[in-house]
Amino acid sequence: MPDLVIGEDGRARCAWSASAPDLFVYHDSEWGRPVRGDDALYERMTLEAFQSGLSWLTILRKREAFRVAFAEFHIATVATFGEADVARLLGDTGIVRNRAKIEAAIANARAAADLPDGLGTLLWSYAPTGRRSRPRSFAGLPATTGESTAMAKELKRRGFRFVGPTTAYALMQATGMVDDHLAGCYVKPARR
Repeated sequence: MPDLVIGEDGRARCAWSASAPDLFVYHDSEWGRPVRGDDALYERMTLEAFQSGLSWLTILRKREAFRVAFAEFHIATVATFGEADVARLLGDTGIVRNRAKIEAAIANARAAADLPDGLGTLLWSYAPTGRRSRPRSFAGLPATTGESTAMAKELKRRGFRFVGPTTAYALMQATGMVDDHLAGCYVKPARR
């Protein structure tokens, strides 16, 4: 499969977006666009953690159920979740029912609530400075970078879970901290 595909609208896109309509919409409207709000970043972090070991399409298709289950990813609310909420979430067939990931999502909300300057300030402090050229293919893209490794280390130090360097880099891609749309993709580079 080539790294770029031409859609029915005649526009070149990153090839991964062509495998399902949900991915097409996500690619065109969200992936790689800067996200700054604490709750919005917490949502993306949580979904990336739940994706670990699964396909992104699975998580994307369950996103609305995740939003309902996790109180629209409102950090202050999820930080108050207790054992009854864990039991409720483990019984929710609309989401991925993995105890370790559910408990990590709650622990991460508590850790985010304790950040003096907010989650956005912490995460964006690891965004690379300056613009780099867009990659020509996905073959050369790293799974981790020095920045994602440093971000993961700091998050773990602050009590976050399920945020290793690979998950941190996927979060950086999803939230526009890095622009990994391919050269030739019609999506314009976002302002950071």
